[in-house]
Amino acid sequence: MYEDFYGLTGNAFRLSPDHRFFFKSRSHNKAIAYLTFGLEQGEGFIVITGPVGAGKSTLMGQLASQLDSTRFVAAQIVTTHIEADDAIRLILSAFHIQPAGADKAAAISAFQDFLRQQHRAQRRVLMMVDEAQNLPRRTLEELRMLSNFTINGQALFQCFLLGQPQFVDIMNAPDLEQLRQRVLASYHLEPMSSAETQQYIEHRLSLVGWRNDPAITEEAHALIHQETGGVPRLINLLCNRLLLFGALEDLHRLDGAAVREVLKDMRSEMTGASRPGAPAPVLFAISRPPKPASPVSAPAGAENRLSLMEERLLRQERVLRELMQATLEILPPADHDAAPLPAAGQEGGHD
Repeated sequence: MYEDFYGLTGNAFRLSPDHRFFFKSRSHNKAIAYLTFGLEQGEGFIVITGPVGAGKSTLMGQLASQLDSTRFVAAQIVTTHIEADDAIRLILSAFHIQPAGADKAAAISAFQDFLRQQHRAQRRVLMMVDEAQNLPRRTLEELRMLSNFTINGQALFQCFLLGQPQFVDIMNAPDLEQLRQRVLASYHLEPMSSAETQQYIEHRLSLVGWRNDPAITEEAHALIHQETGGVPRLINLLCNRLLLFGALEDLHRLDGAAVREVLKDMRSEMTGASRPGAPAPVLFAISRPPKPASPVSAPAGAENRLSLMEERLLRQERVLRELMQATLEILPPADHDAAPLPAAGQEGGHD
């Protein structure tokens, strides 16, 4: 509805993950560096943790969109409390592998055949596991065992584990020592700063043809960050309602008063908010735990490589931004159709 009012080509603040709107905050940029480091190593596990709505699934979608399909075959799964025997079947389904029989031995044999086939085609097999904190320890051990498949010392299967902060505690369990030794690096996604929150909002709006209509004041941006704590999904939720409010009220300037009115409306919709004397409900319960310790340290020399990689990514980002700006000055806004993902059997996450 508000897209037509403001002349936008689409919804900039959908709650579903969409890598086309990926924004490189400082924390997300570092996470990309860790993921790229993992791809270069070609083995083991990379662990990314972060609070609910921090953008972990969008991060993996961004990585998947950049993979060369001639070199990688990838799949993403969103886990529930699946048992170890079911994990292999879920992986087979993600890669569209049909085992010869219904038992676990047939499933593992089919997966090994698939890995060998991809190795002969000079493609590496990647698995991206979302909501990894839901995995029982036996299932994590099953993933570790699958990572043991090698040919001439070269790993055939690599895994990226994405989870909420409590996944660090799970990984630190004494009985997962062997798995921890396979973790090349781990990183915790932090919420965005106030300045990054404003840049994030303007970045997403610019991708749907925003030309400063509506204008969003500094006070409005400050309130949005204060209420959401810089968590991307919460920002999307609030901004979606803010733009709807602006369209309904015929506003082309959204200020602090507009944000407060939207927050008031959202609170009034929650159970109990309309009772006389009832406390205002908490809209965005933001957990800010201290940054968890990494389950393992990066290998010797890895930190220097990651720092250099991060600097290189930042330089590339600046060049791309300048090219984009130059292009926008001479070309009309283009539709941002999604490029097909190289991932096989990818299932969308909700983070």
